[in-house]
Amino acid sequence: MSVREITAPPAGGIPNHPRWPALLAAGAVAPDAAEATFRANGWGGTWRWSVYDFHHFHPASHEALAVVAGHARLQLGGPEGPEVEVAPGDVALLPAGFGHRLVRASDDFAVVGAYPPGQESPEIARPDPDKAAAREAAIAAVPRPDCPLGQGLPEARWP
Repeated sequence: MSVREITAPPAGGIPNHPRWPALLAAGAVAPDAAEATFRANGWGGTWRWSVYDFHHFHPASHEALAVVAGHARLQLGGPEGPEVEVAPGDVALLPAGFGHRLVRASDDFAVVGAYPPGQESPEIARPDPDKAAAREAAIAAVPRPDCPLGQGLPEARWP
């Protein structure tokens, strides 16, 4: 499994995480086992849908996204961030504050999302340049998850 680290500085009202990259692991989980893998490792608040097509981030929650159907292009890190192609089995781990949006997707595109314990009801924040600097300290204070996502998945690469 290859794991790509994606870093992005604050931009366009998206704070991103001051220390941790987003991680994208190709073929990290069997699509039909994504939700069960998250739950077995203590990640909750699971849902199945798509990704919003506008830039957003979660200021007090880390988020894991597993592609379970179709394919898409996502932009990570805000308007200046890279666009990445994702397919079934790929897992993205987004630290708190890390911007993301759907650029385009196949009609059948779906992800399963999950959050670490205590972060299962994430706030969805849109870019706001006036609040970005104030949010940075709060985002940096969101603790590293104590529970793994599963053997070999990208969470282990956060310091």
